[in-house]
Amino acid sequence: MNAVTSKDGTSIVYERMGSGPAVILVGGGIDDGSENAPLVPELADRFTVINYARRGRGESGNTHPYAVKREIEDIDALIAEVGGSAHLYGVSSGGALALEAAAAGSAIDRLAVYEVPYSVADGWPPRWREYRDTLDELLAEDRRGDAIELFMRLAETPEPTIAYARGSEFWPGLEALAHTLAYDAACLGDGRPPTARLATIAQPTLVTTGGPHPPGAASWVLALAPAADAIAASIRQAERETFEGQGHVADPKTIAPLLERFFAG
Repeated sequence: MNAVTSKDGTSIVYERMGSGPAVILVGGGIDDGSENAPLVPELADRFTVINYARRGRGESGNTHPYAVKREIEDIDALIAEVGGSAHLYGVSSGGALALEAAAAGSAIDRLAVYEVPYSVADGWPPRWREYRDTLDELLAEDRRGDAIELFMRLAETPEPTIAYARGSEFWPGLEALAHTLAYDAACLGDGRPPTARLATIAQPTLVTTGGPHPPGAASWVLALAPAADAIAASIRQAERETFEGQGHVADPKTIAPLLERFFAG
């Protein structure tokens, strides 16, 4: 593992593999970089792949106070480390962060995102505000397990599944990342695609989702495709793709070939 120092002095830990143009993988919620790890060897034959632990996760530092700008500075530090420019691939809320970095002017060559959890549904804004307010209260009281439960209920996880998770061996690891739920929420802003900011992105951008999802799927899952359509419609050089049969965590062997073609230009 390697580390780079961000602008505010925070140490950001990353894995580096391969050679060629740089691709930085930006992870999503309740993740320390493990979710993207299987994608690293799939891309390393053609690219220098950087998979990092976002601040507050894994071995990376967690300087307070948090701000989305600081996370963008982390990406900028990684870009500087690999030569001054890089492609970005962001999954879930990491896709929102990648989009914000592009809009902020980070030295990104090409940008790809997968299932950014925005929603354009009419009833989403008040639900999202309630989630963020309650999350802040729970974290202020250090009720980390309750914060994870709140997130799982937002994702419409069945109660028996939540109960099973609380008694599982991986629950302490989830609690250890509970504070980063607030970081992801900040990256997602008001929960809707920030179309005005997205319109400033000049880089070629690949906007992807899985699916198609059955009508009975969770409402947040059904909202992913319309949100992706809105993202793609806002960016001048956007391409829109759907990975047939893929869920929120995509098979790296399925997504890697398209990423290779897209990043190769």
